[in-house]
Amino acid sequence: MTATEDRAASVSSGPLPTLPPTITYEPRGHIVIITINRPEALNALSIDMMAGIDAAFAAFNADPDLWVAVFTAAGEKSFCAGGDLDETINLLTSNQRNQLIPDDTKRFFSDVFKPIVAAVNGYCIAGGLEMLQGTDIRIAAPHASFGLGEVRWGLVPGGGSHIRLPRQIPWAVAMEILLLGRTIDAARAREVGLINEIVPMDQLLDRAIAIAELLCTNGPVAVRTAKEISVRAMNLEPGFVLEGALSEKAFASDDAKEGPRAFLEKRRPEFKGR
Repeated sequence: MTATEDRAASVSSGPLPTLPPTITYEPRGHIVIITINRPEALNALSIDMMAGIDAAFAAFNADPDLWVAVFTAAGEKSFCAGGDLDETINLLTSNQRNQLIPDDTKRFFSDVFKPIVAAVNGYCIAGGLEMLQGTDIRIAAPHASFGLGEVRWGLVPGGGSHIRLPRQIPWAVAMEILLLGRTIDAARAREVGLINEIVPMDQLLDRAIAIAELLCTNGPVAVRTAKEISVRAMNLEPGFVLEGALSEKAFASDDAKEGPRAFLEKRRPEFKGR
């Protein structure tokens, strides 16, 4: 048991958010553990789950007694395999993207200035990797993998990766991930600076909590201020708006309909370039 588990969970003074059962919210002292809990579907995100993640982080952000969030997922196979195709693709290709991203100046956690420690337990692809880019310190299991395969199916990532990823890792590696749709393993992700550490799966959550506890020994106002300065200085919002405007062209194309259809039919897509 960690020191955080020994502390009373009642330190948090804020109300618990109302969440779907696929998102759990567990305050432990000055730390909250937010978990995606849909392992049977590789923790793919439904629209309700996306709203639940937003609500969980809004509650964390608003609670003055919570200083650090640990963000992880249930199971050992997948952190998050992206959006649930049955729901999200239909919205993206039918000009209803605003249901997924109602405010185009924001992306995952872009207005959360408290630190977020991510514990990645497997596939971290598509929307999973887009969420990861909104976190600060990232720990992964050895079998974790990272990628944005959208272009392989005639789509583009819509969660801020075009803006964030080239600022977080070297340009050529970001283009390899964005343009080739290639996945990299945990060792490569550590090498290029996408993640901080690789630890055995059975130590993953404990290590993330230990880092969160270490963060809690620093001045919470100073930590929040340091992150806020760093995030605001990047001026991400205009890039997010540009991504939203230009991605509409890709989502409106015939290729964007063919790609997901081919994926579901387990065949190679036949793109026409229009």
